[in-house]
Amino acid sequence: MYNTDAPARAELPSSAQLKRSTLTAAVVAAILLVVVVMPAEYGIDPTGIGRLLRLTGMGEIKQQLATAALADAAAAKINREASALQRADTNPSRATSAPVIAHAAAPAMAAAPQLEWRDEIPVTLAPGEGTEIKMTMAQGAKVQYAWVVQGGEVNFDTHGDGPGRKISYEKGVGVSADEGVLEAAFTGNHGWYWHNRGKLAVKVILRTRGEYSAIKQVM
Repeated sequence: MYNTDAPARAELPSSAQLKRSTLTAAVVAAILLVVVVMPAEYGIDPTGIGRLLRLTGMGEIKQQLATAALADAAAAKINREASALQRADTNPSRATSAPVIAHAAAPAMAAAPQLEWRDEIPVTLAPGEGTEIKMTMAQGAKVQYAWVVQGGEVNFDTHGDGPGRKISYEKGVGVSADEGVLEAAFTGNHGWYWHNRGKLAVKVILRTRGEYSAIKQVM
């Protein structure tokens, strides 16, 4: 049986060639990490190329979903602990009562018909679906807002982003409504991300008015 001849020593790559190949591969891997992986997976875009390639938005969404999942897990843990304490309180052998966890009622949507809103945007979210609405605002600008969920509850993140800057104003889990005034910490895009973690479709209605030049649904 014939076996392939072993290559001659002169045909084998030298140590210098192997080092150059290894260095080249390391440089290429570092470039891909900064330009592709970090924006697409973590929303970190130090070069700005990721946003041009529309990869940064993917990473930001993944991070928002990860944050929402952690918040859901924390809320579920609190509920389990509260249920355990309540069950223990029903046991007559216990001398002390379990503490009661109080939840503040969600603020109601402003219902006065005379209030004129500048924009009203309804969005329907299927189970597991999320969406984002942002306004273009200058630093220090203020926007009055009110949003309500019809048919269930959502997790939300009120945040903003601008050239090289990000901020999270407020987050919530299992919220059916919210209202207030959003003041831009810097010039850029500011708004909300909602995620439907329930088993049924819900409808989010956002109403806004104030100091913003544009408003749009990002995703």
